[in-house]
Amino acid sequence: MNYNWNWRILLEQAPDGTGSYLHSLFVGLWWTLSIALLAWLIALVLGTFIGVIRTHPSKALMAAGNAYVELFRNIPLIVQMFLWYFVVPEFLPAGLGDWIKALPNNAFYTAVICLGFFTSARVAVQLSAGINTLSRGQRMAGLALGMTQGQTYRYVLLPMAFRIVVPPLTSEFLGVIKNSAVALTIGVMELTAQTRSMQEFTFQVFEAFTVATVLYIIVNVIVVNLMRKLENRIAVPGYISNAK
Repeated sequence: MNYNWNWRILLEQAPDGTGSYLHSLFVGLWWTLSIALLAWLIALVLGTFIGVIRTHPSKALMAAGNAYVELFRNIPLIVQMFLWYFVVPEFLPAGLGDWIKALPNNAFYTAVICLGFFTSARVAVQLSAGINTLSRGQRMAGLALGMTQGQTYRYVLLPMAFRIVVPPLTSEFLGVIKNSAVALTIGVMELTAQTRSMQEFTFQVFEAFTVATVLYIIVNVIVVNLMRKLENRIAVPGYISNAK
C-alpha cells in the first residue's frame, strides 16, 4: 500500500478554528514545556528535601524518606495520574474537592502535581546517592566547625552533591519532558495529544508524528547542551572526571 505524503496539511485550518495544524502542534509543545518546567520545580524542591532526610542520621527520618521514594517510584505514572485526577478530589472535604474539580485547566494542574511528585522520588534517589559519595569527613568537618546538621547540609554537602549529580538530573529532566505525554490521558492537549488529534482528523499519520518527533528532539538537544555547559561550569576537579 502506497502512502500519500501531504506536507501541506500542516498549513490547513485545524478543526478548533484557532489556526493551522502546525500552529496546534506548537501550542501542544507550549503545554508540554509548561508541564515539564513546573513539574521539575516541584521535583527539585521535594526531591531535595526527601534526598536530605534519606541521608539524615535519624533513623525515623531516613525510614520516612525511603517510604516516600518506594511509594512514588513503584506505582506506574499513568496509575498515579488517574489517582490524582479522579480519586484524590473525592477524598478531600466536599467543598475543596468540588473547587478543585471546577478549576479552569484542572487537568493541567493535576498533571503538573502528579509528574512533580513522581519525579521528586527519582530526584531524591539521585541526590541521596550524590551525598553518600562524599567522604564522611566533610560532614564531620562541618559539625566540628560548630554548624548544625541543617547548616552542614546547606553549606557543605548539598553544594557538592548537586555538582556530582548534574548528569543524572539531566536525564531526569529529559524524562519529565517525555513523561508529560501521559497527561493526554486526562485531557491535556500537550504535544502528543495534539499530534494524535491531527492524525485522527487528517489520517496523515507520518506527517503529524514526524513534526512531533522533530520538536521533541530539538527540545531535548537544547536541554542536553545547556546542562552540559552547566556541568562543565560547576564541575569540581576529582569528582567529575570527564568535565571539560
